Parts: sequence; structure tokens; C-alpha cells
Amino acid sequence: MAVNLRNTLFNLNILRTREFEVPVISVGNITVGGTGKTPHTEHLIGLLSKKFDIAVLSRGYKRKSKGFMLVEAGSTIRQSGDEPLQIKRKFPGVMVAVDENRVRGIEKILAISEKRPDVIILDDAFQHRYVTPSINILLIDFSRMITEDTLLPYGRLREPASNRDRANIIIVTKCPREIKPIDERIITKDLHIWPYQDLFFSRIKYGEMLPLFPDKVKEKKVCLDANTGILLLTGIANSHPLRDRLLQTTKSVVSAEYPDHYPFTLKDMEKVAGQLEAMTAEKKIIVTTEKDTLRILEIENIPETIAENLYYIPIEIRFINQTDNDFDKKIMKYVGENKSNFELHSRKNKI
Repeated sequence: MAVNLRNTLFNLNILRTREFEVPVISVGNITVGGTGKTPHTEHLIGLLSKKFDIAVLSRGYKRKSKGFMLVEAGSTIRQSGDEPLQIKRKFPGVMVAVDENRVRGIEKILAISEKRPDVIILDDAFQHRYVTPSINILLIDFSRMITEDTLLPYGRLREPASNRDRANIIIVTKCPREIKPIDERIITKDLHIWPYQDLFFSRIKYGEMLPLFPDKVKEKKVCLDANTGILLLTGIANSHPLRDRLLQTTKSVVSAEYPDHYPFTLKDMEKVAGQLEAMTAEKKIIVTTEKDTLRILEIENIPETIAENLYYIPIEIRFINQTDNDFDKKIMKYVGENKSNFELHSRKNKI
């Protein structure tokens, strides 16, 4: 009732929403955690930064700071949160900011920028309705369709699935490498896609395994085989896709799972070192996610056993059925046609 009342107040303009002259692209979900917001946001950044000046605004989930803050490569997770810091270190030339108040955050970005950004990307903002995005992208996990889920606390939905109608683009994420046409048609029908909405399907592409401490690892490049023992260390919402991926190569995967955004401690690492020691495989390593690496790197005096055997797997997204170009062209065309609205608006106000 509370969620529906809030959305109704926005729909009736009793609660006011702010629209900005600069294009704003929102990436978010209805489900709690695990839909792939960060890799999809990074895809947009990589795409748009080739031609446009962009800024990224996040609330900075689980950070200890308050208010508006620009994220620097040397920031800490306590200051910025792990996802904004990962984005900044991956794209050092892009402005990344955090603010729990997105309207204030956008105003600050526009006020402090020497050269105003052509586009602003809002991370995890589908429920933040005080800003009206130019493009609203909704992510839905293929294995957790929102049409088959219920609201918290009985299910994993933040709001009723019917509110997907606010999205301009819906992406069904974490799909199998090849999805059958009949499955696409069933999902399209279940989601009741409107004429103003575009539906895409994406999958995770796993990169080459990399050492987290390259100066300390025994092997720079690991060749997995069926007898390699893997201790999978994760602090993310859903580690099952990565586990399934690893099981395609080796028959021995032991999981050390922690809650999403978990702040790893030295005591945790000592426990993990003990788990690795207890594994009987002749060759054994620790594998973690790119998202988890930032929280691990902040631990001081990490055990040598961890540093010598710890690797991570970066991920990207790929669209299925060769729709990469369709998605990319749609985004680039919109930003290209609308990036000058702020300058036009400013000139009109001066006349």
C-alpha cells in the first residue's frame, strides 16, 4: 500500500519530479540486487565516452559519508561505496559522483563542471522518482522474472512488477548464451511490452582470469583443468552464474559466500586461508569477482596464502541475437540529438 501510494502521488504530480535539460539515462531494477547494474552501466560509459562528455551519479550504497562527493581514484569504499569506486578506477577520465539526493547531485554536477557534461548516467535510480530521466532502463534477471515474483519481504520486488511500464528500455539480463526464439516470445508476452518500449536480451561475458596481487602470485596466468580446486570467494547478491561457469572447467568448486557488499576483514581472510588449506586438490586457487576486489584490497596485512593464490574475473555484457548495434545506436542517437538542449535553454533565458 505504501509503495503504491508513493507512486500514485508521483503520477498525480502531488510529489514533484524534476526534469533536466541535459540528457539523463537511468539504469535500475525492480528486484533487490543481482541484475547486473554495474556491467550495464559500464557498457554505457564505454559507449558514450567515445564521443561525449559524461558524468555518472550514484547514491554510493553502504558508504559512510553523507551528501555530495566527487569520487577520485584514491577514494575509499567508506567514502564512496564499492561500485562508484570501481567505475572511477576503470574510467579515470569520467566524472563520478555520489549523492543520496539525486536532484541535488545533478545540480552540483552541472554547477561545478567547467565543461557541462553532454549526458548524465544515474546508477540504480529506477525508484528515485524525484528525477525524470530522459531514458529509463530497467534490468530484469532472466532467472528471476519479475512477473513471477512478489513484493518484499515475501519476494524480492521493491515495487509491483506493473511499474515496469515506466521503463523506455527493458533488458532481460544474465540470459543463456543462446536463447530460443520461443523463450523470447514468451517473455515479451509476459512482460506486456508497450509500443513505446524496447526489449533487449543480454548475457554475461567473462574475461580472462587476472591476479589481484600480480607481484605475489605463483602464476601470472592460470590454466584451469578438471583437477584444479577452486575456492570461490564472493560478497555479491548472486554468485551462482559464476559458480556454474567455473564448474564447466573444473569439478571442484568450494564456495565461501558472504552477503552483498560485505566489508571483508582480516579475520575473514584468515578463515578463507584455512579453507584453502583444507582443500585436497594438488593445484588450488582462490577466485573472486571484480566487484569484490576493491573491498579485499583495503585489508591490511592480508595473509600471504591469500595474496599468492587470489585471482578475479572481470565481466562485460553482450547483447543476444546481434542486437548490440541496435541498442548502441538508439542510445547514441538520442544523446547526440538532445545534448545541446541545455545550451539552447540557456540562450533562450538570456534573450
